[in-house]
Amino acid sequence: MTTPAHDAPLVFPSVAFRPLRLALICVVLAGLGTLAAALLGHVMVGVFFGIGLALGLLNAVLVRRSVTNITSQPNPLKSKMALNSATRLMILTIVGLTIAFIFRPAGLGVVFGMALFQLLLVFTTALPVAKKLRAGSPTDTAGFEGEPTQQ
Repeated sequence: MTTPAHDAPLVFPSVAFRPLRLALICVVLAGLGTLAAALLGHVMVGVFFGIGLALGLLNAVLVRRSVTNITSQPNPLKSKMALNSATRLMILTIVGLTIAFIFRPAGLGVVFGMALFQLLLVFTTALPVAKKLRAGSPTDTAGFEGEPTQQ
């Protein structure tokens, strides 16, 4: 008998998210973005781009914190995770769009920074997971939280 999706336990990979590495990449990208924008005569676009990267990093760190808190409970609920994610994303989106609107047109750099961070996050987390899966057999999930190790 299978477990319905809403009753299934939450399982998250523990391999890939490295906030210090992401922060360093964000600082480098913000510096390069600000330099490029300054050379084009729009230094504030680069500054807002860096703010967007920082908001994206803040979101990623808050995701990690909420996943840790929710999955440490005896009965973690997917609905609680979904509500937490929706609330956090709504707040950060409102903050980003408010900055973009108030400081337009340079404020649009925030939106670009947030979007680029999401791409960066996907690549920096998906590539190590893909490498780990490729190195082992498809059924070998050693190193993932909540899943048994295959011997």
